[in-house]
Amino acid sequence: MQLFYSPDITADAVEATFPKDESKHIVKVLRKRIGDVLNITNGNGNFFKAEISAASPSKCTVKILEVTTEKPLPYHLHLAVAPTKLNDRFEWFLEKATEIGISEISPIICDHSERKVIKEERYERILLSAMKQSLKAFIPKLNPVVTFSEFIESQAAFNGDRFIAHCEETNRFSLKQKLHPKQNTLILIGPEGDFSTSEIETAIQAGFAPVMLGESRLRTETAAVVATHSVAFVNEV
Repeated sequence: MQLFYSPDITADAVEATFPKDESKHIVKVLRKRIGDVLNITNGNGNFFKAEISAASPSKCTVKILEVTTEKPLPYHLHLAVAPTKLNDRFEWFLEKATEIGISEISPIICDHSERKVIKEERYERILLSAMKQSLKAFIPKLNPVVTFSEFIESQAAFNGDRFIAHCEETNRFSLKQKLHPKQNTLILIGPEGDFSTSEIETAIQAGFAPVMLGESRLRTETAAVVATHSVAFVNEV
């Protein structure tokens, strides 16, 4: 099944119009015509079956035939991850985390970060493409990039399990032993040079439990995907 995206469709809509870029892809690239039936999501929990009623590269309009509502993930997973030096590695994480199941992503700038500027619009496109490819009805929320300290302060009222994954040889728990199903979960993943000692101490003082993701030393993007899968695995029925 090929899935299309239209963010403005509501569950009670009778028709919808695609954004210009999606309209162009449908009509010019895929050569869809009036009468063709499309599968659509609004990225907010709904799937639609719709028939094309107007086919223009600048404005493709559809008539809604059927609506189904998907249940959200039984957990809320928020990963705060330091952008990697090589941008394509962070993009790989975004794609795989979306496929596995993640609710929210926050890029954070840390003491040892080598990349401090992100391509937010490109990241949004990657999340969208991964959502469509994996046939999901929810698109993860991508937050603006912030510093480590700003992020810690912003999460003071977070209600759920909080973890910081780091590589220092100090007292740490295994993440898989600390996770709980159907629980809000927030995990911090550091840059290539790991979190600084002061950042680890700050996080622990703020209520984050120090954890390890296994015996191997993982790259940032690998650690983020392992954390995402660990939470998904714990929540499997």
